[in-house]
Amino acid sequence: MTRKQKVAVFTGTRAEYGLLFWLLKDIQNDPELSLQLLVSGMHLSPEFGETYRQIEQDGFKIDEKIEILLSSDSAVGTAKSMGLGILGFSDALARLNPDVLVILGDRFEALAAAQTAMILRIPVLHLHGGEITEGAYDDALRHAITKLSYLHGTSTEEYRQRVIQLGEAPDRVFNVGAIGLDHLNRAEFLSVQELSKSLAFNLDKPYIIVTYHPVTLGNEKAEESFNALLDALDEYSECKVILTYPNADDGGRRIIPLLEAYAAKNTERVYAIPSLGQKRYLSAVKHASAVIGNSSSGIIEVPSFDVPTVNIGSRQKGRLAAKSVIHAEPNKEAIISAIGTALNRSYKAKEEKVSNPYGAGDSSSKVIEMIKGLRFVPCKKFYDISFANVDVK
Repeated sequence: MTRKQKVAVFTGTRAEYGLLFWLLKDIQNDPELSLQLLVSGMHLSPEFGETYRQIEQDGFKIDEKIEILLSSDSAVGTAKSMGLGILGFSDALARLNPDVLVILGDRFEALAAAQTAMILRIPVLHLHGGEITEGAYDDALRHAITKLSYLHGTSTEEYRQRVIQLGEAPDRVFNVGAIGLDHLNRAEFLSVQELSKSLAFNLDKPYIIVTYHPVTLGNEKAEESFNALLDALDEYSECKVILTYPNADDGGRRIIPLLEAYAAKNTERVYAIPSLGQKRYLSAVKHASAVIGNSSSGIIEVPSFDVPTVNIGSRQKGRLAAKSVIHAEPNKEAIISAIGTALNRSYKAKEEKVSNPYGAGDSSSKVIEMIKGLRFVPCKKFYDISFANVDVK
């Protein structure tokens, strides 16, 4: 009998898990593959909603839980968490001994997992490489994960070319599209009434979803930008607001008290929650008037729902964006103007449907094909474009 291929998948945040959901289901249901799930970071933190419980409710067995988060809100705390991650991932991956480890994105937890796998000679399949986010240290982490990885599934052809530019051989780099868009074709969404009941919050008016994360590079101060956003929301009191918590980057915990105080002051209009979970989040997006903040979801997934995004500040600077993404400086006046443009839909021509550059929602099957076609050679050669494609004289 042929041995099943052991596929480990790492997740450290609610957002990343939501994107990976259908891939996890497809690996779980494939008779040739055996899913191994490593859960870490924010998933295990009561402060961020203990979202590992949602993973279990969705029918997945968690093979390893790796505690790494410190009760800290500093760059030093983040760096120490990465060190704890390497210690924990070393033991976990040695026990599981997978044939491949799937990592998505650019988080510091993901870098620690990739470093560990590379040293243990476990090939890494990296999703969403080659992208640019100049306002966060995630940008450098993403490129570092690329160099630690063996297979690459990018979300656009432009990003595929950038991964090749980083020295990865073209036959190991595939444009699979944004894997989170698989929800468009496969997920069941809640109605507004069902969503209201699930949240115990009446969405009887047009509403806005807000998710704001700290900017970890540059001079944009999280508290100042977030207060400017809250002040701008007051100018649109006719809209209700769903506020989700920031992630665990340094500076994120300083935003939480501001968020909670704003919700407490506006109980009839504002609902704050650590995590909606992927089904409720996507259902909320589907019926929203706009999505506001600086998360990657606002740029990659939200346009496919034909819902406008107001992208604030520099965190996502450099990412390809659909026409429905309206960029705003992190000050009250600019945010007010951008929200007005979004709510009036004045960014689009009549009857025009927004085109999303990140694919059509058929990525999971392509990633499964990559996994099954893996032929790992630990000594990875650097693909030098200047010698491979240029006539040097």
